Amino acid sequence: MTIDLSPVRPWRLWLVWGVGVAAYMLSVTNRTSLSAVGVDAAVRFDADASTLSMFAVIQLFVYGAMQIPVGILLDRFGARPIITIGMFLMAVGQLVMAFAPDVGTAIVARILLGAGDAAIFPSVLRVVAVWFPARQAPFMVQLTGIVGQSGQLLAILPIAALLHATSWTIAFGSLAGLGVLFTVLTFAVIRNRPPGRDADVSVDTKTGAIRAVTSSADLRQGFTESWAHPATRLAFWSHFTTPFSGTAFVLLWGFPFLTVGEGLTPAMASLVFSVYVVAGMVIGPVIGALSSRHPMRRSRMLVLPIIAVQVVAWLAVILWPGPAPLWLLFALALALSTGGPASMIGFDHARTHNPSHRLSTATGIVNVGGFLAALLAILFIGIAMDAQGAGTPDTYSLEAFRIAFLTQLPLWALGAGFIVFERKRTRVHLGLDEPRRRRKRNEHDAPRHD
Repeated sequence: MTIDLSPVRPWRLWLVWGVGVAAYMLSVTNRTSLSAVGVDAAVRFDADASTLSMFAVIQLFVYGAMQIPVGILLDRFGARPIITIGMFLMAVGQLVMAFAPDVGTAIVARILLGAGDAAIFPSVLRVVAVWFPARQAPFMVQLTGIVGQSGQLLAILPIAALLHATSWTIAFGSLAGLGVLFTVLTFAVIRNRPPGRDADVSVDTKTGAIRAVTSSADLRQGFTESWAHPATRLAFWSHFTTPFSGTAFVLLWGFPFLTVGEGLTPAMASLVFSVYVVAGMVIGPVIGALSSRHPMRRSRMLVLPIIAVQVVAWLAVILWPGPAPLWLLFALALALSTGGPASMIGFDHARTHNPSHRLSTATGIVNVGGFLAALLAILFIGIAMDAQGAGTPDTYSLEAFRIAFLTQLPLWALGAGFIVFERKRTRVHLGLDEPRRRRKRNEHDAPRHD
């Protein structure tokens, strides 16, 4: 193995990252492309609430199921081929969606979309780990997440406007065309590693320390070793609990709730969505800085309080008599916007407490958490809407939405409980806390043989 420690030319460094993060922006746009057109999708496919949920649920299920295999493939083949294949699969998925005549075909489209989407973010994280100096990696991960999430704005405003100005086929066909463009662009620009290196390594240019960024090819061993560490499980539950409500809101149910339930105009609902996206971009660096400065207080200082803020904001909207005032809906968007940046703390846990040879596998495990929770939230909301007889846009009501959104509470409770539990186990594992001592039995406690 040869390692070239000479710095990479800045223009090339930022070009590779720029194309990668632009591809991630497009993947986020594709992922949330039904967010502002959910009502249109329900009408086009004559779908009730549960069926509409299935579009997002299946997409997220495929995304989550692919995370660990993608991590292993990244360690075997590098970022370039994986991100290129991912962009191609998303392009095909959007092309199928553009011409889908029925629910079954649309579900196939979302499966392709989920599979392609699963490859993009881990690939860009790989690019950051290999191309940037080790000391810059945490900041670049946060920046990648912040910039990439702006892709939601494209799904909220231009895609909906294009669909309503033209047609379903043209809107989703345009996304497919962008996918083809980025398939070519990522293959042409992205490289697995900087020139002069014949292995994926992370280099600290200040100290000269070199760490290989490779994993065991044994999926079972890599998964078992990563999951065995309590910090990985803490990271999983942190990622499970913080972003799912915002994901369910933006991915599918937020726009119908705001327009049909709360009575906002589409333009005003788009503004609420924009607050969610922009606030997340502003809050992200703050949470990232606090996470870096207080690595042993991340759960108590950031994760658990952010979960509490989201719960309180939702309960305020749900319990408000009549339609919620606009300021409260903006407050809800602001509260939900903290979930995405907070979920990145999970990756901080994984990176801090796992050795480099398990980095991608641990990242994949963590990434599954948030999308598993979002999958469950979207499904539960759809089932709750149907159970109330409010399964179609004509029957949506504010009261039905309120009851349906209460199904998020068990997910928050489950996740928060495991965060507290795994935080304690992580601190014990690191030697920061004493393990809980078992009570010593005295002679009076000895078992009797009757």
